Amino acid sequence: MNTARSSAPPPWGRPSSSVVLCASDVPSARKRGKRPRAEADASGHAQHQQAQGNTLGGLQVPQNGYTLNPLTASTPTGRPTDFKFTVTGPGGKPVVDYKGEHEKKLHFIVVSRDLTSFQHVHPEMTRDGTWSAKLTLPKAGPYRAFADFTPKGGENLTLGADLQAAGGDYQPEPLPHVSRTSTIGEYTVNLAGNLVPGHASKLTLSVNKSGKPLSHLQPCHLVALRADDLTYLHVHPEASEKAGPEITFHAEVPSGGDYRLFFDFRHDDTVRTADFTVTAVLSDGHVPSATHDHGH
Repeated sequence: MNTARSSAPPPWGRPSSSVVLCASDVPSARKRGKRPRAEADASGHAQHQQAQGNTLGGLQVPQNGYTLNPLTASTPTGRPTDFKFTVTGPGGKPVVDYKGEHEKKLHFIVVSRDLTSFQHVHPEMTRDGTWSAKLTLPKAGPYRAFADFTPKGGENLTLGADLQAAGGDYQPEPLPHVSRTSTIGEYTVNLAGNLVPGHASKLTLSVNKSGKPLSHLQPCHLVALRADDLTYLHVHPEASEKAGPEITFHAEVPSGGDYRLFFDFRHDDTVRTADFTVTAVLSDGHVPSATHDHGH
């Protein structure tokens, strides 16, 4: 199932140089074509990684004294909601000073627990540090929200928080099968390259419209989420004089298993999202788990 969308354009930033993705050395337990677990044991993974001095993105609600605080308790299904939240600092007060990352102070990502719904929104902040964004959750059930930001004078953080969409029974969908192509209306996005645990992996995405390569793309974002526990990985394309049709990322994941990739690109002043399911494999092409289900 594609989660492709179109939306009004946010002001994207300039591409950065090569970026390394980080995840824990825990094999994926998520199976394509099977019903996912209702909740992942994120805390156990996080505690293990903290002991190694490397915190997993998005599995922490508090980190380094910073906390993501949803102020909207419940969100209806299928209707736009003015969703509000704050990020509080070590002193317990809302943070108001941020270092801009790619011309945005904060990136806000919301995904369904079964990873079939994805939204990347750009909220606005009031002077007291309250963030607000129009958020529409398409179906009932649990969601995970991520705030990706850098506080002024601090390091980049990704904080997570659970959300719940009211309005019916939660019916999780199977993880989409591995695919190298995503179609969004007239647009087709192809993915080349493999995620190899422990190695810098080159991923190249090419964008076509009605069969013709596009060479005038605006800067893009890529978000990767590990399927078993929703570890969050956020990257931007490497610096290049070309604006398409190929966009290259360099990623490193130390664990095998399934990941969902969500690729935001802007063309003709409209942002679209292509989605893929990718399995991290060993350099010889094998999945690093004897019990891994390929879903075929």
